[in-house]
Parts: sequence; structure tokens; C-alpha cells
Amino acid sequence: MDIKRDIYLQRLIDRKHNGLVKVITGVRRCGKSYLLFNLFYKHLISAGIDEKHIIKVSFDEPQNKKLMKAEDLCRYLDSLINDDDMHYILLDEVQLLEDFEGVLNRYMKQPNTDIYVTGSNSKFLSTDVITEFRGRGDEVHIMPLSFSEYFPAHGGTFAEAWEDYTLYGGMPNVLKLKTEEQKISYLSGLFSELYLVDIMERNGLKGVKAIGELIDVLASSSASMVNPRKLENTFSSVTGNKLSQVTISNYLDYLEQAFIVKKAIRYDIKGKKYIGTPSKYYFEDVGLMNARLNFRQTDDTPHVMENIIFNELRYRGFSVDIGSVELSDKNSEGKRKTINTEVDFVANMGNRRYYIQSAFSMPTLEKAYQEKRPLNAIKDSFKKIVVVGDISRPRRDDNGILTIGIETFLTRADSLEL
Repeated sequence: MDIKRDIYLQRLIDRKHNGLVKVITGVRRCGKSYLLFNLFYKHLISAGIDEKHIIKVSFDEPQNKKLMKAEDLCRYLDSLINDDDMHYILLDEVQLLEDFEGVLNRYMKQPNTDIYVTGSNSKFLSTDVITEFRGRGDEVHIMPLSFSEYFPAHGGTFAEAWEDYTLYGGMPNVLKLKTEEQKISYLSGLFSELYLVDIMERNGLKGVKAIGELIDVLASSSASMVNPRKLENTFSSVTGNKLSQVTISNYLDYLEQAFIVKKAIRYDIKGKKYIGTPSKYYFEDVGLMNARLNFRQTDDTPHVMENIIFNELRYRGFSVDIGSVELSDKNSEGKRKTINTEVDFVANMGNRRYYIQSAFSMPTLEKAYQEKRPLNAIKDSFKKIVVVGDISRPRRDDNGILTIGIETFLTRADSLEL
């Protein structure tokens, strides 16, 4: 099954010959090796690069065990780099290589080598992997399939693909599995057999129970504002066990470093500053989130849709925060009071900004007013958008707020510009 990953492929192409080690990071099984060894390799061939100048080594293949020592790999690479033309070095699972930092730094200094690597264990799953090269690494972060990547490979209607995507998410191997049982087993196994093991090894943890239970708490409160203190109370009431705020804070860092979740920070739109806690944690893949819940909360489509919109914005290259807006309201005595309300997403890229609300349904004028009120309180000129799950045609109100359906938002690359 061929799956197009054009955005990530273009990001690699744009980084060719930049003198840096291109490091492809992402949660395990999200398609890093496929991007490098299949899609990028085909690009090089189509660009007229001689196969002899493309050196591929996957360190998790048995025939390459003899290359896992630094000196043996260097000897092998030197034997293939026998002219002054550019050579492309593609290394998969490079963390298995002895002294991989030294090897990469050595070949990065050669004028006729361009280096691309992936890694998938606890060391390379860390978001601080680029520091291994002291500013000489260039990260390309790859996520599980976005809906626009998933939909063509799914082969069904939008409604069918959307139902499956909100349930099983976008891990590429899910598309190859035929039955519900296979998909559930696969997604559940990723946590127990891969992700938790990696986190344990990297951070020296002795038991998976506590951090596994914290993941479950995060999954059940997806798209909700949380902080370590609140999670401490929730964890105690849900599991009957106790975790300190310090431990919870550390565990949250471990999960984010492993690309299981992504934290979104609150941003004071009027004051133009970050607020800090509480924050929101979204899952890198909603199928993984549902797997932690044993697929019990599959009717929580509004929160799942919000998570998908967050991931879609990141996939398009935006940095995404949670907006905070002050509103003036009346209390029960008729006196004015100031309240803080939320804009789901503040999406930034360069000098572009969008304020976006996720509203699964707006069946009444009152509901529409509630969803749009925070947007109407923002006085700058950046575009304001409401994404809903129950309309298909874009429409704009008298205040310029655009309302679009989730199908339009996900399937049109220009949906934010309508």
C-alpha cells in the first residue's frame, strides 16, 4: 500500500545539502523508515542520482549487524564514497550504532556527503535529540497519518473514513489490518510492548503501572485544562493511588519527549503573553488515546475532533496555543464581572495567525453565540474560524467569522484561506 506523505517529503527535499544532519523523529511506527527509505529514496532516483551514490543502512536488519561498530561502518562507508560527487547517507535506527554521534559528526564535515537518519528507541524518541549534534542537526518531526493522508488510502467515503479515523487514528499499519480485533490489538500492543518500555529504559523507571495509569487519566480528560496539582487529585480519585505533583510533572515530560502527547500552553491574547498552567495535553494519535481507554469512550466525538484539529494544525506547520480572552459579564445581582474564556486554538506561522474554535455542533443560535463570543471579543484583524462537524459549505457571518465543516477543513489544504 502506497501512502503519500508529501509534506514530510518536501521538508526533507528542502533540507538537501544544508550541511546539517537531517534527523527524522516521531513516535514509533508512525512511518519514519518508510519516509526515508521509500519516498525520499524514490525522489533521489527520480532526480537523477546514481544508485551508487545513495548509501542505505538499516541497523535493525540482521545482515547489518556487522556494521554496528563505528569503525566497521566508517570502513564500509569509506569504501563506497570513492569519488567527489555528492553521496547521500541514509541510516535507519541509527541509535543501534555504536558512537553514532561521532560517526555522524565525522561525515557531516565531508563536503560530498548529505546525511539523513531516523531513530526509534528511548534515546532517539527524545525531543532533545538534536542537542546530540550541538546545533548541527536539523529535525523533521513526523506524525501519524493526518486525515488528508489517511483518506485516499482508506478507500471509503468521507463518512466511513471519518468514523474509522476517529476510532482507530492514523498509525499507518492500522490501514493494513482488516478486522476490528486486529486494530484494537495492534494499538493496545504499541503501548505495552514498545512505548512504555522505551520510556522506562530512557528514564530509569522500575514499574509501568503508575505512568500507565497517568496516561489513562490523560486519555479520559483529553482536551481539558490540567496541571500537576489537578492531576494529582484526579489520579488519586480515579486509581486509588497517589502520585506527587513532582512525579506527575516528570511523567508528563517523559510522555511529551516520547511524542505520546503534546502540551498546548495558554496564551493571553489581549496581553500578548503566555500564562502557563493549566495547560492541555493532546494525544499524537487519537487511536492510541482510544486504545488506552479500551475504546470505551468512543462516543466522545467532540473531544476527539478537537484533538484531530490540533494535530492537523501542527501537521500543516503551525505552532498551536490555547487562547485566553477576558469577557465582561453580569452576575446574578446584575453587577459587571470579568471572566476568562477560551479560544480553542491560536495557530501561528511566521506573520500568519488564526483563531480557531472546535464546535462539533451548533444547532441553535444560542450555541452559535456561545462559541463565537470569545472570537468576537478579539479586536485584532487576524482571521477567526469555527470548525464544526455538521455542515459542509463554508459560510461567513456579519462579523467576518468563517464557519466550515470538518470535511472541508481536513481535506482542503487551503481551508484556512476560504
